[in-house]
Amino acid sequence: MIELSDVYKVVVAMVPLYVALMFGYGSVKWWHMFTPDQTDAINRMNCYFIIPLFTFEFTTHLNPFKMNYLFVAADVISKCVIGLMLGVWVYFFGGSFEWCITGFSMSSINNTLIVGVPLMKAMYGALGEDLVVQSAVLQSIFWVMILLFMLEVRRARRDFDSVSAIEMSGKDLEGNHSVEEIDVSVVRPSAWTLMKIVLGKLAKNPNCYACIVGLVWAFLAARWHFDMPSIMEGSILIMSKAGTGTSMFCMGLFMASNDRIIACGAKATIVGMVLRFIVGPLSVGVACVAVGLRGDVLRIAIVQSALPQAVVSFIYAKEYGLHANIISTAVIFGTLVSLPILIGYFAILDLIHI
Repeated sequence: MIELSDVYKVVVAMVPLYVALMFGYGSVKWWHMFTPDQTDAINRMNCYFIIPLFTFEFTTHLNPFKMNYLFVAADVISKCVIGLMLGVWVYFFGGSFEWCITGFSMSSINNTLIVGVPLMKAMYGALGEDLVVQSAVLQSIFWVMILLFMLEVRRARRDFDSVSAIEMSGKDLEGNHSVEEIDVSVVRPSAWTLMKIVLGKLAKNPNCYACIVGLVWAFLAARWHFDMPSIMEGSILIMSKAGTGTSMFCMGLFMASNDRIIACGAKATIVGMVLRFIVGPLSVGVACVAVGLRGDVLRIAIVQSALPQAVVSFIYAKEYGLHANIISTAVIFGTLVSLPILIGYFAILDLIHI
């Protein structure tokens, strides 16, 4: 049973997040230290330098040969089911591709390291800590990469639409009317053209390299039993340690640029909480039962899937200009309410013999 001292450890891990958040908020709202262009630059630095090093650093400590493969299979199945449902909604029922991306992020990308590790260790000991770290690595290697892929597809489609609109209006890129206006028939780019652009962008994205190189290093280090040279580890840690703090700071900067702290409204907030704390755990629970998981591993899988929204998901939402207000609310409000919800899941699952 979880004790008060265990709850305190989780609170200790969570409070510094809000300290960094308030520093970011105050630096714009009260002290007027940064302009909008400067806040965008800080977010971009975090997205392309600090977050990749943070991802690489914790991925290298994984031992791929000691992973729980049924747990991995259940995680993959649950995320595929969520993705399939969202895809059906978009393709057959006219749903928005933008909301499909945000829905996938909110139901699949959670805060496994900052909140998950201390909480799972307090609830389930070493087994809980080990499985939530495995989940964090899977999230970085697969689900974050899929999220980035969808964001790049959206950006490429918008770029094509923007160029086509300029051509149809007979204006140049600066908005001036051209001397000779030509009737241009706009054709959507082929899937192959679109994929070439998207894959080219991903090939330049340090977040992709961080996951792949980190996983390769983890395999090699586990196979031949060697440690990372201290000079290399120090060079990575000097930037990666700032990952979570800088992300929360960026969120504070974003909050200060809006009129309201909870920027997305009550309806979107409720939808986000349902996706995070109900849809995610439900899909994982069904997938775990389907692959034959029982006992503490099943309980850990369900509880860790109800962890609050990952801070990094806001960084990507802000960088790609997609529903950053909704994701920031999911992180800020979701983290606040997550502790009683997670303890509730723990207590209920402890009473059920599964």
